[in-house]
Amino acid sequence: MLDDADDIHPLFYGAPKSTEFKKLRKRIVQNVREAIEHYGMIARDTGKTPKWLVCLSGGKDSYTLLAVLHELKWRGLLPVDLLACNLDQGQPGFPATVLPEFLEKMGVPHRIEYQDTYSIVVDKVPQGRTFCALCSRLRRGNLYRIAREEGCEAVVLGHHRDDILETFFMNLFHGGRLATMPPKLVNEEGDLFVYRPLAHVAEADCEKFAQAMKYPIIPCDLCGSQDGLQRQQVKAILDGWEKNSPGRRQVIFRALTNARPSHLLDSALFDFKGLSTGPGEDADNSSDIPKLH
Repeated sequence: MLDDADDIHPLFYGAPKSTEFKKLRKRIVQNVREAIEHYGMIARDTGKTPKWLVCLSGGKDSYTLLAVLHELKWRGLLPVDLLACNLDQGQPGFPATVLPEFLEKMGVPHRIEYQDTYSIVVDKVPQGRTFCALCSRLRRGNLYRIAREEGCEAVVLGHHRDDILETFFMNLFHGGRLATMPPKLVNEEGDLFVYRPLAHVAEADCEKFAQAMKYPIIPCDLCGSQDGLQRQQVKAILDGWEKNSPGRRQVIFRALTNARPSHLLDSALFDFKGLSTGPGEDADNSSDIPKLH
């Protein structure tokens, strides 16, 4: 059924016929459905169809996100309106025509926005420092504005499982806190959701999928050209662990869904001072452990 041209969204035209690709596609779709349902990304009984701003950078991850969301909508499994959005930030050499032409060809509703944040970043960031933080902040502000202008309730990003793991370890090693990118949050202004439907999808799967579909990948030369990024260091560590113990990334990711506040040291999350002994008390305080399936 997945190979019938009249039974797929145009984003899947020309998909490989191999069993390997079909399994890959099925796995990614299932992972995205799981994340959407598990983290409650679809509002219930609101009386109107939600609208999502799907952020498209032109990288492998955002192409995978766009394709899978449209696949789910095409099959009636995602009752939302989707608006693809690319924010052209003015990086030198950015191929400005690639995404508009691709989206037009695929019949995907979209908005292309030009905002020269690159000049601001280059001007404000001291030489030798990475651009990522300021670039991300400026990009986020523009995407929130666009979402409001388009009547969207959510900004949808293409961060995958490995982005979440890397952010966790960056916070652990450099920030002194246990935190990462949540799959769902509300922005600081309190008027927009931010969703990450690829939260359960491995980066390797995104790469295989986008390459197999021959999507026109646009590399990020702004940040990727800078050496010594903390994220690249963390990625190398995770790569080493995965090489020595295949499946290690997924085990660590599963740990993030199985937090035990009583077995950590944060008194704001668990009332250590209020602990008492007595009949019926559970010695390991396992009652505070959320049951996640």
